[in-house]
Amino acid sequence: MAGDAMSTPWAMYQAVSTIMRHSQHGDNAIGRLAFFISSRTAILTPNNERRREMTMTNDTEKLLAKRLTTTQRAIIEQEYPHFSNTEMDRRRELIGQWITEHELDHVLIYGAYWAGNGVGFFTGWPVTAEAAVVFSPRATPAMYVQFYNHVPEATHIAYQTDVGPGGESTIGTAIETMEQRGKPNPRVGVVGPLPIGAYRTLEARTSDIVDLNRAYFGARMIKSEEEFDWLRIGAVLSDLAYEAVLRDTRLGDNERVLGDHVERAYLAWGATNLIHFFGVTSMADPDCCVPRQWPLTRKVANGDVGFTEISADFWGYSGQVLRTFTVGADPTPLYQDLHSTADATFDAIMGILKPGTTAQDIVDASGDIEAAGFSIYDDLVHGYGGGYLPPVLGSKSRPAGPVPDLTLEPGMCMVVQPNVITTDQKAGVQTGEAVRITQTGVESLHDVPRGMHRIDPE
Repeated sequence: MAGDAMSTPWAMYQAVSTIMRHSQHGDNAIGRLAFFISSRTAILTPNNERRREMTMTNDTEKLLAKRLTTTQRAIIEQEYPHFSNTEMDRRRELIGQWITEHELDHVLIYGAYWAGNGVGFFTGWPVTAEAAVVFSPRATPAMYVQFYNHVPEATHIAYQTDVGPGGESTIGTAIETMEQRGKPNPRVGVVGPLPIGAYRTLEARTSDIVDLNRAYFGARMIKSEEEFDWLRIGAVLSDLAYEAVLRDTRLGDNERVLGDHVERAYLAWGATNLIHFFGVTSMADPDCCVPRQWPLTRKVANGDVGFTEISADFWGYSGQVLRTFTVGADPTPLYQDLHSTADATFDAIMGILKPGTTAQDIVDASGDIEAAGFSIYDDLVHGYGGGYLPPVLGSKSRPAGPVPDLTLEPGMCMVVQPNVITTDQKAGVQTGEAVRITQTGVESLHDVPRGMHRIDPE
């Protein structure tokens, strides 16, 4: 009976979500109603195992079928998700441009311990312990990885790349390849977080090193349509994670358990954790104004407010959804004011995002925050997709440094995320999500309805 009762409200929520996604701003009241129905109906399910099971079985698969296109679903279903040859060749054209522009003999792409996404961007191999890729004119790219047991899978995944073990020194092995391919003491361009030891080794055996990181991240600011398919996958899986928090949270859970709810929602679909930050505190006596990076063991109780920032990473592409929810109670007047200000700020910014909008225009659109007597802690807006990209902006009362001379272009991806707080930094809320700049305006990559949500857990 409970299962039958759940299906209709959940379908209602899905329908409303779809309608809202195709509207620039959506109807906040309808969104809150849909989430009210779906979250409370889920709570009526008598068996906790059944609730968890829903996230991992055909019900979730049906949700993905509704939210993703046929192309996006096909990407998820690949054994090793990969971009088309056309997309990979487009990326590698950047290497050739840099070689010509800077008169380079080679380009070295480096990453280590899951940092340095240039390796994945140019080869498809997500960095594990260490990877160094050598690009040279008229030669097949060569990638050297640590550890030895990572070589077979890297060989299978990397696009048109010769793969081998890094050996005693990954950077040393890469330099030997450069020397075999051309003159000694070459001029080399570098992308990635090359550590000082590896830099000194490279410096001793080259004539010059050119830092290409600014050029690389500049290139990542404009996404291809294929990249937006992958970002949409990351956004949908991030949404599933937030919905799991609303559905599965129980009184007595701590923030570690909330993280468990998050990751169970997307691991089965090929995603991994990028971030799931939580801030849970009492509305009557708050002590947290911004989501924490490390979870606390404090137990969730009625009268709490929680706010979260969730990004599920799908092979280097993630969404970012930020929402606030109350537990077993409606928001207090303070939290209602905070969230109303955050919503108004989000709407004001979304209302001006389009090609030609400047970074200063965005800052100017955030004036409701200070007018209400509040401020922010987290950044107001930042570029996204391939890094924490420009423009990184704050508000008038909490700037993020000089406002850059930057104008929005089609193909940019951003996160709009007003984290409105009291000036004593004791209370705060956050709302927002990843969006894309289109030819004529802006559209969200996410489906979760806007507004402050309420859960009534057992």
